[in-house]
Amino acid sequence: QLQLVESGGGLVQPGGSLRLSCVASGITLVNHAIGWFRQAPGKEREGVSCVSTSGAWTSYADSVKGRFTISRDNAKNTVYLQMNSLKPEDTAVYYCAADDNELLFRLCVLRPADFGSWGQGTQVTVSS
Repeated sequence: QLQLVESGGGLVQPGGSLRLSCVASGITLVNHAIGWFRQAPGKEREGVSCVSTSGAWTSYADSVKGRFTISRDNAKNTVYLQMNSLKPEDTAVYYCAADDNELLFRLCVLRPADFGSWGQGTQVTVSS
């Protein structure tokens, strides 16, 4: 059974850093495109970053460019989201998602509908 489990969230001060992890079971992440999404209270889910199945393409929301980095460790079946210079507006529940659609092999876009499997989310709170 496919399962994605996020971890690494927590409370951090503005300007701080966190690294989120997404560990997969039941699938081999190397065969999947991976996305990170977030949802703040009262707001729609938005895309943060994604990496194509090939690993050659990454995409970032404008609001996180230069601050967040997505990476994958296929040997550990894990995808990471390194978040630096965190701001209060980054506060949200962060979700990882995966899909093996062949259209995502070369590139990905930050569209939740493209991803069929989701984790349960991890809370990130940026506050002083």
